[in-house]
Amino acid sequence: MKNQSTVVEFIILGLSNSCCLNIALFVILLVIFLLTIMGNITVVSLSLMDHRLQSPMYYFLRNFSFLEICFTSVIMPRFLYSLLTERKFISLPGCFLQLLLFFVLGTCVFFHVAIMSFARYMAICHPLHYGTIMNGRVCFQLVLGCWVMSFLLIFPPTFVVVLLPFCGPNVINHFYCDTAALLQLSCVDTGHIEVMILVSATIILLGTLTVTIVSYGCIISTIMRIPSTTGRKKAFSTCSAHLMVVVILYSSSIFRYIRPEQRGARDFDKVVSFLYSVVAQLFNPYIYALRNEQVKQALKGVCDRAFSKSVRLS
Repeated sequence: MKNQSTVVEFIILGLSNSCCLNIALFVILLVIFLLTIMGNITVVSLSLMDHRLQSPMYYFLRNFSFLEICFTSVIMPRFLYSLLTERKFISLPGCFLQLLLFFVLGTCVFFHVAIMSFARYMAICHPLHYGTIMNGRVCFQLVLGCWVMSFLLIFPPTFVVVLLPFCGPNVINHFYCDTAALLQLSCVDTGHIEVMILVSATIILLGTLTVTIVSYGCIISTIMRIPSTTGRKKAFSTCSAHLMVVVILYSSSIFRYIRPEQRGARDFDKVVSFLYSVVAQLFNPYIYALRNEQVKQALKGVCDRAFSKSVRLS
């Protein structure tokens, strides 16, 4: 298939055509973006500085937070810029690069959620073997495997989309470059690409969801056997918060990508995409890490040291 595109740039419609609403969206999304970035930077910094946060679970959390920073930065700065300046154009190479990074990093997020669920299962259900099985080498291999598998599963369908000819129109009904909108704009039949995307999405989403559900099922079964009522409530509180993020992340993604018709962007798709690309990313650092007691103690220690230092300097 030869790339014979006559389109040299795309117009990304965004979430609204109203100038006033776009200003309000800019303020809200800027706050969300800054909170997401600051929350993840805090997690990465604390896990590197505090000796108490050197276990495998915090190793995965540190990598997960770094991944979240990268993923959020793929679409949010460009989207915020378009809201502020009303410049909605994006070049073909820029669109294709955003498409590839968004799906590779997004896929890596799902793999990380699965391995963090498995790590939590090992820590709670097999605490005596946790340190032996989840050693530094295994943790590194799991994280590396997440990145390699994400690239291998996403690159083939994305590369085929890049090769498609686009002869016009060039309007993307979304707030970032998405496959459904690009397939709709292509001049040729895209049935085989839709099958590739559906197969990849099914493997990624249902495969990682299975690992996550089984892990949390075993965790909940172990929690039920805790004799202390207070201990059970505390453990359930943590698990329910994690599961809330999992439900938002997977339900919206499955609804969006595991469906026979992959071609054509719908207005409701933008709302669903907003849930997993913006809302879930905001919750992740605060629910997965900053609610954790050890992380809170580490953060309190850093704040106390910083306050004491500022008092001495003054």
